[in-house]
This record gives sequence, structure tokens and C-alpha cells, in this order.
Amino acid sequence: MSSTSAESGAAVAPAAAPAAPPPAPPVAYPPLQGSELVLGTIALSLATFMNVLDTSIANVSIPAISGDMGVSPAQGTWVITSFAVANAISVPLTGWLTQRFGQVRLFTISVLLFVFASWLCGLAPNIGVLIACRVLQGLVAGPMIPLSQTLLLASYPRAKAGTAMAMWAITVLVAPVAGPLLGGWITDNISWPWIFYINIPVGLFAAALTWSIYHKRDPGPRRVPLDRVGLVLLVLFVGAMQIMIDKGKELDWFASGQIITLAIVSGVSFMFFLAWELTDKHPIVDLRLFGRRNFLMGTTALSIAYGLFFGNVVLLPLWLQQYMGYTATWAGLATAPVGLLAIVLSPWVGKNVGRIDPRRLATVAFTGFGIVLWMRSHFNAQADFETILIPTVLQGAAMAFFFIPLQAILFSGLEPERMPSAAGLSNFVRITAGAVGTSLFTTLWESRATLHHAQLSESVNRGNGAAMQTLEQLTTSGMNNEQALATINRTIDQQAYTMAVTDLFYLSALMFLLLIGFVWLTKPRLNAAAGGGGAH
Repeated sequence: MSSTSAESGAAVAPAAAPAAPPPAPPVAYPPLQGSELVLGTIALSLATFMNVLDTSIANVSIPAISGDMGVSPAQGTWVITSFAVANAISVPLTGWLTQRFGQVRLFTISVLLFVFASWLCGLAPNIGVLIACRVLQGLVAGPMIPLSQTLLLASYPRAKAGTAMAMWAITVLVAPVAGPLLGGWITDNISWPWIFYINIPVGLFAAALTWSIYHKRDPGPRRVPLDRVGLVLLVLFVGAMQIMIDKGKELDWFASGQIITLAIVSGVSFMFFLAWELTDKHPIVDLRLFGRRNFLMGTTALSIAYGLFFGNVVLLPLWLQQYMGYTATWAGLATAPVGLLAIVLSPWVGKNVGRIDPRRLATVAFTGFGIVLWMRSHFNAQADFETILIPTVLQGAAMAFFFIPLQAILFSGLEPERMPSAAGLSNFVRITAGAVGTSLFTTLWESRATLHHAQLSESVNRGNGAAMQTLEQLTTSGMNNEQALATINRTIDQQAYTMAVTDLFYLSALMFLLLIGFVWLTKPRLNAAAGGGGAH
């Protein structure tokens, strides 16, 4: 991917202004070599890791933040929601912003503003200021992930584009797992503002290194029209949808007038957004990319799989902490090793994605996820640490085969000038799918647990000898009748939520296996697998 993609009109419709002169062909910059290639990869990976880490690092700190600022935990969750809404809005704008400011300039400015917003978050004196700073942080974070992706592709020869994607995939997949563990440790041992302050040295180093290496590979900005109507519709559609997703469980979904209103606003805005963007000469989001089979199928498969993956990433530590007696640190230790095999195997996948059909590699990923989740579907309330850890370690192998082949498929055949828009749009759909997956999985978990609890409770009656014997043993040990029943109810809760989580693990395993057929509807070009045919 040449950095000139920024100036080639990634978000501009192919049929723009018949009288206008044709755009100059993109300049093909040579790949980086030696120390510049290594340092460039490190800089871009650090910026990506910092960005993705911030989507999850605050989750475990909400109780501490809420307590310090004198607000309820429900109000404290807006620290997460505000970042997610702003980020979801800005990600699909990457194509237009790249043209307007230049690829390298936009990335560097985004990283520096992210550092500044992180500093402000740590200094925030009250919840209102903190939420405003998180909105700023989310807005400036949007272009960072898509541009880190395209800049990495520009740094490597086409034959090694898979290696570039391997480096990128490791950071994107490991950071959400490391976030809660790191956030919990910082909150427990230092103080919550430091979950934001740690971004400052990392971001400044990444920005300085990126600019020193890439600034000569960016011809600069190009004035392009701003699709103001499309922007307003995008903000309404994405903002209402993201708030609906984040607050749905808390407000009991469509039993709430607020959720119904948000759903209507999001749905109507989305329909107008589609109609406008597909007919405007200079759309702010290039929806015509979905007219390409590889992009449509690849993005859909990637997004559904990521929603399943992220939903399970959130669910497992919740179950461990709430119903298996794990502390935040031990829950982190049970989930963190997921990155081990991913780090080991990703370079091999990246090296071979241009030689092996990426559909075969994606099939390995989905089969691996299916096996891991099938193993988890056999968990019970007596599962020990080793039993929980084994599928976690094995999942790393599936992760190594996940991102790189699917990215290769969706980028296959794309022209260089459309790569920033493609990266922004695919990442937007993926991030949204992750949010939907998280909300859907936690809601289904509660629903299935309620069902199992009701079924299990029915067996606690005078006709059940075992239940009566347990009740008698508890009262004999010194408990009164109410305390004994409360103890039995806690045991039923543990069983119900364990049965519910294994239900979802089993459902996820089946869905991953179904996605295998979906991947084979694509037709990627092998010789351009990782680079999408137009990466350079």
C-alpha cells in the first residue's frame, strides 16, 4: 500500500465529475529495508497496541473510578461507552481524512492527540470532564488502526505483506486480553489515572519514530469536498446504535422507551445514509466497496467471527470472577496465555499466506475456534485451573490463522487508492460487531442463566431427598432455615450460570463451523493475498 493512497481519493466515487481531469497515478514507494523496516514495524505496532488496549483497559477500573468521583457504577460505564461511540464514528472517516491531511500526517497527528487526550483523562477532576476527554480520545483514535494497517503493508514487499499483517494481527488480538489484566493490576497497585498515563511515553515514542521513518513517503494533503450530509447521518446512525448496544442490557432493551427511540433514530438514519452515500459523487464512506465479492464476504466473515471471539473473550473472565471464585488477577492469568501460540505461529502464517489459499488458512482458524469452544462447552462448576487453561492456550493457534487470511481475502484485488477506505470500513464493521457480540453474549448469558435457575430450583422441594438432606446438614451446622436456603440458592446460581456459559460456548462452536462455508464463497487472488493486489 503506497502512502499515496491518501491522495488518490479512497473515498471518492469512481464516476466523479466527468469534466474533471483524471487523477495522477499513485506513486509507488519502495519497501523499507533493514533497521527502518524493523523500527517502523515496532512504531506502528506500539501505536496499534496502545489504541486497542484502551478499548478494554478501563473496564475493570470502573468501580474505582466511580467511587473516586462519587457516581454510581452505571454512570461510570459511560467512561467506556463514550470512547466506543466516538471511536465507532471516526473509524469509517479514515478514507476521507487520509485524503484531506495525508496518510502519515494523519496517523502521527492522531497518535499525538491520543496522547494528549490520555493525559487529560488522567487529570479529569470529575466524571463529566472524564467522559468529554474519553470522547476526544475515541475520536482521534479512529484513523490509527486502519492507517497502521496500510502503512505496514506499504513498508513490506508484496511477497512479505503477510508478515506485515502478522505483526498487526498479533497486536489487535492480544491487546484486548492484556487490557483487563493490566488495568486491574494498575488500579489495585497504583491508581486508576495511570491506566491513561501509561499511553504518554508509548505514544510519544511511536509518533516520533513513525514520523522520522515515514514522513518522506507522504506527498501531503489534497483538498476534497466534505460530504456534510453523509457525516451528519453517520454520526446519528452510529452514535444511536452504539449507545443502544451499550445501554440495552442495563435498560432492559426494548422494554425501555429510550432504547426504542435510539433504535428508530439509528434505523432511519442508516437507511438515509445508505441512499445518500451510494448516490453522492464524493461520499464520506465508500460503500461501493461492498459491491466487490471478496470485500463483502471477507468483511462479513471477519466481523461475525470477531463478534463471536470478542463476546467469548468478555464472557470467560466474567464467569470466572463472579461464579468460580477467581480474583481479577487469576482470571487474567487464565486468559492471558491466549497470545502465546498466536505470537509463535503468526509469522509462519504471514509468510505463507501468499502461497497457500487464504480460504484454507481461514478454515483452520474457524475449525480451531470451534474445537476450543467445544472443549469449553464441557466445563462445569468443578473445573480446575488447568482444565480452563488448556483451551485458552490452544485458542492462540486459531488466532494466528484468523486475522491474516481474512484480511488477505477482503483486500484481494483492491486498487491502492481504495485501500485506506477499505481498511477504515472493514475495521468499522469489525469493531461494531465486537460491540454487538459483547452485548448480545452478556444478555443471552443472563437469559439462559435465569432459565436454568428456574429449572434447577424446581427440584428443590420436599419430594427431593438429596435436597432435603443438604438442607438438614446446613441447619445442623448452625445455619437457620433462611441462611441454609440462601446457601443452596448460591449453589444453584453457580450451576445455572455455568450451564448458561457452556450453552453459549457450544453455540459459538457451531457458528464458527458454519462460517467455514461462508469463507469459500470468496475468490481471492493467491499472488496478491496479503497485499490485496494493490498494496504497493
